[in-house]
Amino acid sequence: MSDFFQTVRMALQACDVDTKLQLTRMASQLACTLKKQHILDGIGQPLDAHHVGRPAQPTLVHPGLLAKRAMGTVEGRKIMMHAIAHIEFNAINLALDAVQRFADMPLDYYLDWMRVAEEEAYHFELIRAHLRHLGGEYGDYTAHNGLWEMAETTAHDVLDRMALVPRVLEARGLDVTPDIQQKMRHVGDHHAATLLDIIFKDEVGHVAIGTRWFRYICKERRLNPSDTFFTLVETHFPRGIDTHVNLDARKQAGFSDAEIERLLA
Repeated sequence: MSDFFQTVRMALQACDVDTKLQLTRMASQLACTLKKQHILDGIGQPLDAHHVGRPAQPTLVHPGLLAKRAMGTVEGRKIMMHAIAHIEFNAINLALDAVQRFADMPLDYYLDWMRVAEEEAYHFELIRAHLRHLGGEYGDYTAHNGLWEMAETTAHDVLDRMALVPRVLEARGLDVTPDIQQKMRHVGDHHAATLLDIIFKDEVGHVAIGTRWFRYICKERRLNPSDTFFTLVETHFPRGIDTHVNLDARKQAGFSDAEIERLLA
């Protein structure tokens, strides 16, 4: 069991992208060795969230300084694919961190997030391959660090992590992806749109996993899930969440009708 968590931490700390992908798959294979008993004995000490492994490129900047994603040009599509690749790269780290950071969770929690990490690695490779087809490479453009900054913010509590990363930041991907796909198809990049179909389906499941464990923790702590969720959202996003809500995808991902009504409000 300690081999599993050690490999997860090696993957999380890896700065080289391909090494991170390889170690993530190794950890996924080791996940089958986990047993219900003695998870706490094997998990060890979590890594410092401020020292996650990432390559020297891309350069991280404020979101307002990012290059424009005008998809009517090849350059614009490269920038968009790069942005999606960066999201998927961060998602690998987020899933790995969810595995190695939080002790005293049921076995299925660790298996769920390890599966997410492996799927995010697959997504990254899909998008990077298309980016390369367009003539680009991961690291060619600037990126921002918003996803990982929320990982740092929520490193103290698994409840906050499950609420704010999968159910807010990753769920926003469900809201905006169909519009990106429509734009890709409009400019003739049907392959990119098809790749996003694959990713979208998996991401619904990832948000559903976040919802499952968020509600599990709320039950354990005798908290009202909806009230707790929106208290955290209002605390961390006082200006609200500026996005169209994809009703069907949110429902598939486990959001209740009442939660969706409050999101729309």
